[in-house]
Amino acid sequence: MLTDGFHPVPKGKLAMVVTHLEMHAPATIKDVPLPDGISFRAVKPTLEWYRDVFTRVGALEWLWFGRLKMSDAELQAILDDPNVSFFTLSKDGVDEALLELDFRADGECELAYFGLTPNLIGTGAGRYLMDQAITQAWAQNIKRFHVHTCTLDSAQALNFYIRSGFTAYKREIEVDDDPRLTGVLPANAAAGVPII
Repeated sequence: MLTDGFHPVPKGKLAMVVTHLEMHAPATIKDVPLPDGISFRAVKPTLEWYRDVFTRVGALEWLWFGRLKMSDAELQAILDDPNVSFFTLSKDGVDEALLELDFRADGECELAYFGLTPNLIGTGAGRYLMDQAITQAWAQNIKRFHVHTCTLDSAQALNFYIRSGFTAYKREIEVDDDPRLTGVLPANAAAGVPII
């Protein structure tokens, strides 16, 4: 157990404060319209599609790396699992969002990944996508919908989840290899997070 005060993080590692959130009943949908020129659709992703959208949504800006360090076989098993659903928002024929809902735990749904590329941030598309996430999750007769976010994610993420109806219930510290040093991500990813 951690004691109060500072704790060293070894060189080459990242430390993140992770906040876990949940809802036990459907939150009120904001019912915002889909912004003009943007379409919503379910996706049966290929490895190439998933890695491309995952990288453009979260890896280069926010250091999302968990799925990028998986082998093809590990990631393909998730993409093929009938209890995991994928959705996107498209603009001008390009997929610009990732919504991944994981129903593999009985009676639950994890909002595994949720995000937009910079091309959609600030358009209202995030609120629309969250309405879809809530609708799709609770349509499966679940008892709990949960998500986690961390201090490497957008500074707006935690408050967005709370405004969307999630309640924080647990906090953890996660330590992992810096993906820019292991070659999973380029060295210039997440310029605001120094490599140590």
